[in-house]
Amino acid sequence: MIKDLLFSIERYLQSGGTIMIPILTISFFMWLLILNRVLFFRRLYIRNISRDMAGELVKNNREPDQTFQGANSLLVREFLKARSHDPELDDFILDETVVRLISSMDPHLATIRILAGIAPLLGLLGTVTGMMDTFDVITIFGTGNAKAMAGGISIALITTQTGLMVSIPGLYMSGFLDRRARNLKYRIAATGMYLKRFL
Repeated sequence: MIKDLLFSIERYLQSGGTIMIPILTISFFMWLLILNRVLFFRRLYIRNISRDMAGELVKNNREPDQTFQGANSLLVREFLKARSHDPELDDFILDETVVRLISSMDPHLATIRILAGIAPLLGLLGTVTGMMDTFDVITIFGTGNAKAMAGGISIALITTQTGLMVSIPGLYMSGFLDRRARNLKYRIAATGMYLKRFL
């Protein structure tokens, strides 16, 4: 069963031609980055502390328990490491900490979007290559050799299909991760504003 599945996948990849290699490479790196961001955002969502608890911790100059790894916990932890106990300076330190944490949400998101956008273009390149092969066969043999023509058409269709199969989930995940990043940025910024009253 598994052997047959692997054989059919191998045949599918071979029938797509050389364009399948860059499409699959893009897919691999895109999903690696998606997994990285999903795990990073998940860690900031779970085991979080409330704003009230964050305020109490800042007021008492106490770091949250290590079991809490959420966005508010991270903000409090990072702020307390840099705190100077001068209220005016602490205001700037808190703002800088919020900006630094907000900017840490963005890495790889643009790259994921770009890779998801490149995949169908490579599929289109495979389509053009396959159609060129088909026209070469027509030039040499005419329209009488259907088997030779089918090879070029197969390359054209398989590369287009693979490019779309990589791109559509990638674009969906890119939108999902963008929404997650926006939510976390809002949460961190709102908590930062709330913590100012405890300086």
